Amino acid sequence: MGGSKRQKNKDFAVPAFGALLDASPDALLVLNPDGTIRLANAAASRLFGYPRDQLVGASHRWLLSEGFRNETSQLLEHLTAQPDEPLPPREVYGLHCDGTEFAAEMAGSLIDDGGSQLLLVSLRGTGHRKDADLREALSLLTATLESTADGILVISSTGKVAGLNDQFLKMWGIPPEYMEAGSEEPAMGVVMSQVQDPAAFMARITEVTDNPAAESHDVVDLVDGRTFERYSRPQKVGHRIAGRVWSFRDVTPRREAQEQAHQAMRDLAAQAEQLRALAFQDPLTGLANRAVFNEALAVALREPRLKSVDVLLIDLDDFKEVNDILGHQAGDDMLVEVARRLRGCTPTADVVARLGGDEFVVLLTACPDVEATAACIIRCLNVPVWIEGTMLRPSLSLGLASIGKDAVVPSELLREADIAMYAAKAAGKNRFLRFHPDMMTALVQRTDMEAALQLAVARGEISVDLQPIVSPRMGRVVKFEALARWNRDGEGIPPTVFIPMAERSGLINEIGTEVMAQSLARVAPWLRADPSRSLSVNVSGVQLLAPDFDERVLRLAEVSGVAAYQLVLEVTESVFFDADCHVIRQLGSLRQAGARVALDDFGTGYSSLGRLQDLPVDIVKIDKTFVSMVRTGNERLPILSSMINMAHSLGLTVTAEGIETREQANYLIGLECDSLQGYLFSRPEPGHRFEQALLNARQALEALAFES
Repeated sequence: MGGSKRQKNKDFAVPAFGALLDASPDALLVLNPDGTIRLANAAASRLFGYPRDQLVGASHRWLLSEGFRNETSQLLEHLTAQPDEPLPPREVYGLHCDGTEFAAEMAGSLIDDGGSQLLLVSLRGTGHRKDADLREALSLLTATLESTADGILVISSTGKVAGLNDQFLKMWGIPPEYMEAGSEEPAMGVVMSQVQDPAAFMARITEVTDNPAAESHDVVDLVDGRTFERYSRPQKVGHRIAGRVWSFRDVTPRREAQEQAHQAMRDLAAQAEQLRALAFQDPLTGLANRAVFNEALAVALREPRLKSVDVLLIDLDDFKEVNDILGHQAGDDMLVEVARRLRGCTPTADVVARLGGDEFVVLLTACPDVEATAACIIRCLNVPVWIEGTMLRPSLSLGLASIGKDAVVPSELLREADIAMYAAKAAGKNRFLRFHPDMMTALVQRTDMEAALQLAVARGEISVDLQPIVSPRMGRVVKFEALARWNRDGEGIPPTVFIPMAERSGLINEIGTEVMAQSLARVAPWLRADPSRSLSVNVSGVQLLAPDFDERVLRLAEVSGVAAYQLVLEVTESVFFDADCHVIRQLGSLRQAGARVALDDFGTGYSSLGRLQDLPVDIVKIDKTFVSMVRTGNERLPILSSMINMAHSLGLTVTAEGIETREQANYLIGLECDSLQGYLFSRPEPGHRFEQALLNARQALEALAFES
């Protein structure tokens, strides 16, 4: 049925040609240029189910399924362009008068009718051929699936039952003769009578029917208590979807076992909850727990005879460092010792409880002098204790809140004690403070400041000051340190205030990136002019925990045209306390790329000088507290010479910061300190006064050289 060469017949006679068409077993249609049917043979009438007189004059497109109605146009274009090239038959779907679709092959040729072009289209049904292919595929499927425990049902693409196994009939209790009947309604009625949710059952069938290529899996609950898993996927012959396979598996035993397991878990959870409700004791310290304290406080506040109710909230200072340096077992030992001492110095307390972590609370009622008790707690706990061979001195901040004239709920009194405790920490730690309403005002202000810090970068409020670092040996500025500044509504917020706030909130990542970008942009020309120059930027431990920190630093340097070896990242010793090796890996990656790492505030941390050899650093910065020991320049300060000699022996360079006098500068130059930084050379200057900072440092160096 391939496309034939163009036929020329200038004496085209409709009656004679119609008789010729009727002799063909294939459906033949002669189409006018506008697509209407001029002639149709008897086979066409049989194939489409329309009388011939209804076909003639109608548009042939309505005889083809949607999606195939442009096939004749494409066929005509090809025959017109390449009349001598044979065409293979096209696979199409026809539309019978009863609305059913059928598979067919279509071919065509051109006919001249007195100068006009007619298209002769032949169609041949291929449903018998496709059914044969499907039966062949199902024969193997049936032989295989009869041995499975799943119930299998195969539906052809025409919606007819193409195959099933006996297990399917047994599972649903369907009589075999129902499946042999001409209608599927009896079998479907049996199925629908057994499912708990017939609407959902049919909805899933409709869903996959509308999408022949879809796969489906769901669970069907039956009214008799059984549970079936229902799977459905397209059944393909080659790349063609020939039907759909439905598989049903009885998972009732498995579902029952799962339900029993879930019930057992629920029972265990309920028992555990009961045990927790019965547990009134903190398992580590033996003190009362939070639930006991809350109940005791609520009872005390309801008691009208009590003239005083006091809550003392205690938090250990810098307790995290004990865990980080000595380990969690040492931290637990300290908590146990603190609990023992707390019980000893508050024998008349109503409740002594551990709220969690390193936080404790004491409830006192009718106490004649609660402030004396708070002071006693501070003294008793601030006594050295030996833990794992190390002497530690517990330090604590205590917040005191008392019932006043106005009624107060338990949570509010505890909150006031909490606010007072944080005020004690802010005031210097290892002390107690009584709650005052002004503390609430300070808390609101701090909260307001934290909210403003969220928008500081977006509003352009973050800026950079630059302070020069000089080399006495070279007699010039070799480095600048970038210092973050926050100007909020014309007021400069000290870094000691907003940097810890940024670290707590995680904003330090955004602010740190902004500071680095601004400082690189400002000093990039100066750095590019001399490879020996560098830029030093402070980096928080929070920033180092970001997985892509090293990539962002190197990318900023590359964008600024600055070499990685001209970057110095200043970190404090505390970043190495975390057991997570991620920080070490980040610093190692940056150092491998050429960047250097400086240990800031050296000498103020917990580790010894000997630990320097284990840290991934290139530079140590001696803290200004040691530099301030030099007053006249005639002092003997072995600690300074030891620091510098130890660093040099490890191949590290040394920078002393906080240089304010010429005596300090000359003293450190005599100890062969590599670099100096401080107000003597220049105060930190805003970025636009970069040149002024250079001039200040140059003049200070010249003055030192003149004196020497």
